[in-house]
Order: sequence, then structure tokens, then C-alpha cells
Amino acid sequence: MKEAMLYKRLDGNVKCALCAHRCNIADGKRGICGVRENRKGILYSLVYGKAIAMNIDPIEKKPFFHFLPKSTSYSLATVGCNFRCRFCQNADISQAPKGDGEIFGQDVPPDEIVNSAENYGCRSIAYTYTEPTIFFEYAFDTSKIAKKEGIYNIYVTNGYMTEEMLNTSKDYIDAANVDLKGFTDKFYIEICGARLQPVLDSLKLMKKLGIWIEITTLVIPTLNDSAEELGQMAEFIRDELGKETPWHLSRFHPDYLLRNLPSTPDETLHKGREIGLDAGLRYVYIGNVPGDEGENTYCYNCGELLIRRYVFDVLENKIVNSKCPSCGITIDGVWD
Repeated sequence: MKEAMLYKRLDGNVKCALCAHRCNIADGKRGICGVRENRKGILYSLVYGKAIAMNIDPIEKKPFFHFLPKSTSYSLATVGCNFRCRFCQNADISQAPKGDGEIFGQDVPPDEIVNSAENYGCRSIAYTYTEPTIFFEYAFDTSKIAKKEGIYNIYVTNGYMTEEMLNTSKDYIDAANVDLKGFTDKFYIEICGARLQPVLDSLKLMKKLGIWIEITTLVIPTLNDSAEELGQMAEFIRDELGKETPWHLSRFHPDYLLRNLPSTPDETLHKGREIGLDAGLRYVYIGNVPGDEGENTYCYNCGELLIRRYVFDVLENKIVNSKCPSCGITIDGVWD
């Protein structure tokens, strides 16, 4: 255990200021995430140094398509999550600690994480798989060491952190792939156990803080796949985050508590990509459809095929010094 950061004591209870739920936690109880517990007026992280997953992944798997392509990322997670997504593919670890569930994981301190990343030649450490916000202290201490060693830090996140959390860690988060899961409060409340507005607020603050952002939307039939809702998402990305922000539209497949819905039709994803491009976004991608042209990066100015991909493999990359070799325009991203 480690005393948590970002909380206040309130007459025996504690008020957590880490995520947008801002849980008021009574003595002996945990927050919604299941991994932060009030013990006699002190809030503790129960997952500090408790790694449940450590893998070496291609950065394209996160997915990041405009951040150090073809590099590897040392990927880290603990148990727990502050969402309850009915379609979660990692529910066995994300939902395990809910209530008074068991906290499990391998004891791996931050310096060992960074050493492993260095030893395996990883350019970055990804805080991923579950929700990195809930293991903030672990990620924060790891990211500080990584930064000193010249290793990038990236979050794969639902975006439900507080302004306090982002301002505390702004010097140590280089990039974030944020799930914009839908664009209605109804979707977030019923499907995820959260609200929409805090995610939008986090995205705008990340942009202001200079964090490289890519957006992912899992397109789920009948729930968030209407042309109207996809159009609203595209307009938000364009107007609030910038047309240079990549948007990944991923294919849903039945999982966890949403096994009654079909996989996303290809035509829905293609229509979503068209909506994004028509709205003026420069880079709109299709995920979980191997071989689709939506896996590739094209120059937004001249249309040249710049990066050819197959799933998580980069087969060809023509970008030189951040520029399109055909027309010379700068392609947005972190390429070095």
C-alpha cells in the first residue's frame, strides 16, 4: 500500500480528487475504482507496485499511428477501473477489485519497470489495459524515472481524470489515446457508469497542456453508431482538439455483458470514416478490420499513401523529417 495523492480528509471520510467521480469514501470503504481505500482517514492506493500485466507491444496496438511508429512500448497495468463498461475486453482484471474484491498482481517497483523497458529497447512506457488513472501513484513514479532515462510515457485512458491529476502529471505524460466512447450522457451512464462532460473537459485540458492526443471510438451497433452521433464526435474533435487529431474508429465484437449485439458492419465504419474526413479531420482510421485501407496514413494535402499498415505492422513508411515526400507538407505527429 501507499498513501494516495490528491485527496482531502473530511471528518473521517476522505474526498478523492483523482478521477471525475470524486468519491466521498467512508472509513474502511473503497472508491468506485475498487483500488483506493480509506483507512482511518488516510486514503491508500492498494495497487502501488502491483503489476497485473507487463507486455511489450507495438505502439500501433494502443493504437497510436502518429507517435513513434513501428516502435515498441512497454505496457503496464494493475487491476481496477473507474468505469463499468458493459463491453470491456479486460473485465477479468478491470472489474476484479470492485466491492471488496481481491487485489492481486506481481510486486514490481517503478525502477524495475523502467529497467525492463530499457533492456527491451522500448521507446515508451504505456499505462494501459485497465485505466491508468486509478493506479496514478504507480504510473506517476514510474513516469518520472522514465523521463530521466529519455523514455516517453503514454496513457491509454477513458479520460475520466480530474484537472488536478492532469496538472500534477503534465510534465510526464507525452501522449494519450483517449476513448471517446460515445457522445451522449445516456450512453455513458447506461453503458459505462460515468458521464460524458468530464471526458470532454479532460480532452480539452490535455490539448492545452501540449499532450499529443489520438482518439478511439469503439463503434457499437445501435448504441453509438448513428451518423448524427458520429458527426457530433467529429465536430468536437475538429473544433476543440484540432483537425490534426487522429480519430480511430474500431470494430466492436460481442464481449462481456454485450454479447447480444452483432459485430460492427464494415459499411458502418466506412461511413464513419467518411463523416470524419468530410468534417475536415486529416486522419481517420479504421481498426479491427485487417487489410482495410483505413489502416493506412495518407497525406491530407495531396493524398499520397505515406504509411502502409496491416493490423499492428508497419509495412512501409515514406514520411521523412515529418514531411510528405510528394508535396512537402508537414504531417502531424511525433515521428522522431
